[in-house]
Amino acid sequence: MPVTKSAKKSLRQSFKRRKQNLVYKRKLKKLLKEVDVCVLEKNKEKAKELSPLIYKALDKMAKKGILKENTVARKKSKITKKLNFSD
Repeated sequence: MPVTKSAKKSLRQSFKRRKQNLVYKRKLKKLLKEVDVCVLEKNKEKAKELSPLIYKALDKMAKKGILKENTVARKKSKITKKLNFSD
C-alpha cells in the first residue's frame, strides 16, 4: 500500500481512470458483439447503422489514450472487412 501522500493520490487517480476506461471498453465490446450478430444474421442495414457508433467510440478511446492509434486503425479495418464480406 502507498505510504506517501502523493502515492495515495496516484492510487486514487488510477482507480478512477481504470473505472472509466472499463466503461468505454465494455461499451465497445457490446457494440462489436452486436455487429457480429448482425453479420451472422445477414442484417446489413443494422450493421451499417452501428459502424459509425463503433468508429466514434474507437476514436474517442484513441483520443483519451485508452487504446493506441494503431490498435484503433486495426479494429476499424476488421469491422469494415466484416461489413464488406457480408455482401
